[in-house]
Amino acid sequence: MSSAVSPLAPKTVPDMPVIAGIRLATAEAGIRYKNRTDVLLAVMDKGTAVAGVFTKSKCPSAPVEWCRAKLKGGKARALVVNSGNANAFTGKTGRASTALTAKIAAKAVGCSESEIFLASTGVIGEPLDATKFDGVLGRLAETAEPGDYLAAAKAIMTTDTFPKVATATVKLGKARVTINGMAKGAGMIAPDMATMLSFIFTDAPIAPAALQALLKSGVEDTFNAVTIDGDTSTSDTLLAFATGAAAGQGAPKISRASDPRLKAFVKAFNQVLASLAEQVARDGEGARKLVEITVEGAKTKASARKIAMSIANSPLVKTAIAGEDANWGRVVMAVGKAGEPADRDKLSISFNGIRVAKSGARDPDYDEAQVSEAMKAPEIAIKVSLGLGKGRDRVLTCDLTKEYVAINGDYRS
Repeated sequence: MSSAVSPLAPKTVPDMPVIAGIRLATAEAGIRYKNRTDVLLAVMDKGTAVAGVFTKSKCPSAPVEWCRAKLKGGKARALVVNSGNANAFTGKTGRASTALTAKIAAKAVGCSESEIFLASTGVIGEPLDATKFDGVLGRLAETAEPGDYLAAAKAIMTTDTFPKVATATVKLGKARVTINGMAKGAGMIAPDMATMLSFIFTDAPIAPAALQALLKSGVEDTFNAVTIDGDTSTSDTLLAFATGAAAGQGAPKISRASDPRLKAFVKAFNQVLASLAEQVARDGEGARKLVEITVEGAKTKASARKIAMSIANSPLVKTAIAGEDANWGRVVMAVGKAGEPADRDKLSISFNGIRVAKSGARDPDYDEAQVSEAMKAPEIAIKVSLGLGKGRDRVLTCDLTKEYVAINGDYRS
């Protein structure tokens, strides 16, 4: 966790409403960090539905494997998250740590171990001493209260420079329901059907299968459209919890994601995901520029996504942006290497609304001074027009600075 907040951090932090059926508490367990909270316990009322999407890494962490197995039950009573140690690439020891953590949490909350969900973030390859949770989780279960999502978000940070939270309130039937979310992530970011660590809470009465469908759909154009460095974590976990408490205020019970009564809820749900995803991009390790890349005129949306990600993950493009250089040649390179349909002589490129290349060559109206001034902005929009079809997509990334190298050069120190 950095002491210097990213210059791209949001200027305001939303007030996070209380959600009935959710209680939160944090503590210092001494997992790796000193003098800061590093464990979060979220306690849910009985009957809370759970859904989740996870990393597609072939080397997943022990908590990811645990959650995948327990997700089949569809119900949750508690979430335990620790920072400082990812409990990944830890073999039998890692699996034993997850089992012990779940056992301690289940005893503290008074539920089955199958209703405990776990997530860990931090150093890969170091054993996690789960005995440090003994006693800590019991105290947290006793002191947990509805409310402090900001403190919860701080407890799960690693190299993040600010806590990431988002909220939305929307009408479902006769009731007003709330959606709260938190996330952590600043490096090793290139999600694949999941996010770094993110947790969504709502009081809407939504069945597990419907919630799962909403989550799987919602990540596609939010978290899966963000990249910091092209590296997908072993620990990527996104969990959603629905307590159903709003049923008592007139919210209908939802069993299908296609239920037309969910239309406004789905929009709000996706807005929370999108806000958290953008905050992750804004907090990219060492970032000084938020970069939005839009590719239009592709053969398909999928093709546009691959090209946009090729640009977003290019170290040459990202370092040029860090140097405030509108180097369209590097963008051309990234388009060409993506392996998707492209025609050099139809390609046009713009930076912050200023077209620098047209029809496969430098724009005849190109003005170096004008473009150089535009590149000084903290937010950079790159638009690529392929002229081949109607496919369009958008992804978020950040620049690549010397600070990124410094942070990752001594991450384990």
